[in-house]
Amino acid sequence: MSNPIKKLANQTAIYGLSSIVARFLNYLLTPFWTKIYSTEQFGIITEMYAYVSFLVVLLTYGMETAYFKYVNKEGNNGATIFSTVLISVVSTAVFFIAMCTLFAQDVANWLMYPNHYEYVVWFAIIVGVDAVSSIPLAKLRQENKSAKFALVNMLNVAVNIGLNCFFLLYCKSYHGTPDSNFIIDALYNPEIGVGYVFIANLIASLVKFLVLVPDSVKVNFTFDKVQYRKMLRYAMPLLFVGLAGIVNETLDRIMLKRMLVGRIGLTETMQQLGIYGANYKLSIVITLFIQAYRYAAEPFFFSQEKIKGSKLMYGQVMNYFIIVVSTMFLFVTLYLDLFKHFISSSNYWVGLKVVPILLLANVCLGVYFNLSIWYKLSSKTGFGALISIFGALITIVLNFVLIPKFGYVGSAWATLGCYASMVAVSYVAGQKHYPIPYNLKKAAVFVSVSLVLYFVSTFVKEWNGNETQYFVNTLLLLLFLGLAYWIEKKGLLQLPVKRSNHIR
Repeated sequence: MSNPIKKLANQTAIYGLSSIVARFLNYLLTPFWTKIYSTEQFGIITEMYAYVSFLVVLLTYGMETAYFKYVNKEGNNGATIFSTVLISVVSTAVFFIAMCTLFAQDVANWLMYPNHYEYVVWFAIIVGVDAVSSIPLAKLRQENKSAKFALVNMLNVAVNIGLNCFFLLYCKSYHGTPDSNFIIDALYNPEIGVGYVFIANLIASLVKFLVLVPDSVKVNFTFDKVQYRKMLRYAMPLLFVGLAGIVNETLDRIMLKRMLVGRIGLTETMQQLGIYGANYKLSIVITLFIQAYRYAAEPFFFSQEKIKGSKLMYGQVMNYFIIVVSTMFLFVTLYLDLFKHFISSSNYWVGLKVVPILLLANVCLGVYFNLSIWYKLSSKTGFGALISIFGALITIVLNFVLIPKFGYVGSAWATLGCYASMVAVSYVAGQKHYPIPYNLKKAAVFVSVSLVLYFVSTFVKEWNGNETQYFVNTLLLLLFLGLAYWIEKKGLLQLPVKRSNHIR
């Protein structure tokens, strides 16, 4: 492994320790919520956070990546680039919060929560504040201040979890009992219900924002109109990339409600949405790794762009990435009977059948992120927008076709179909415009072997029951790791030398 790849691995580990631990702690709220709330109530949480993911991308509109691109450009003033991006995002966030507050009741009616317009106001503030916070967080990443980045994220999570415990354990348990006190009486109202999940998130987002304010105001605020126009031209296609990506990631939950409510009624629809949302969380292992990897990889790829042999290195990075995510896929699927207890109530376990599908979809998503570097490095972000829009169309069509027939299982297959299609299209386009020597043979072997071992495990379970399942599954996992080590150690399945002659 070359030094640059070791550097990327180290950075991924550092960012991963913060983001994985932080998100894992946040995800520990899932068993907490699934124990407290019914499948219908968890459906509300699932739906509202689907909209949050979409809106955060809308309000950052690709300016994070534009910041990475232009702050490293020779001749640019880093402080001016930062302040220009920050002023832009703050302005749009303030406008968004104001409009959502003004039309809160109308939005609540459209969401089918007419008695809870406060949800709209709370989430408008959450989304706006998180969008603004993403810019100083990007600055920390660009400056390799991973320790501070980790502390900010951990603080955000600690406040969120602490307030969930305060409201839903302490206050909920003692409200209306002789042990209640003036604090509980003043702060807790049972009618708010799942709203306390949103209130805790709101306060945590505000705390994160306040912690980042001192670093943000240290720069001299200037707005460079010339650079801003350049960054906006670069970022706008990335906005469509981001929006299409969130459509691919979250639209299934929104479409489930809209398409099923007329068929099975609102109550049962929200129950189905809650089951799907809870089981979706079980694919977090790969999702968390991709997030940690993305934090480190994006600035890393840009910094290595002009170094000799960088394209060969990008191909090597993809190889190691596929080994890691294939291992994670096997780890979760082979021990799914243990992972299912992450969801506290057995009422949700009927949806476990979607977990392997969603894990494989996340493998494809991670591969696509690696492939997508070609249009970012070559400044051909318009291609990224087209590919993402193509994926969004696949998502919409497949959900439209599959949801009426298979419900949330259809949504899981639609997610896999979308990401697999985007991988294929991005690879073909990338090899034409910015060729990188990816080892397709080796990638196919690792993914195929992991799938074969998974199906062997399911066959053994059906044939022999659960008596020796964990022993067999452990052997299968070790077999995959041993095979991967042997292939890498022996240098098998290498690319022909002539393939790399044209690579910088």
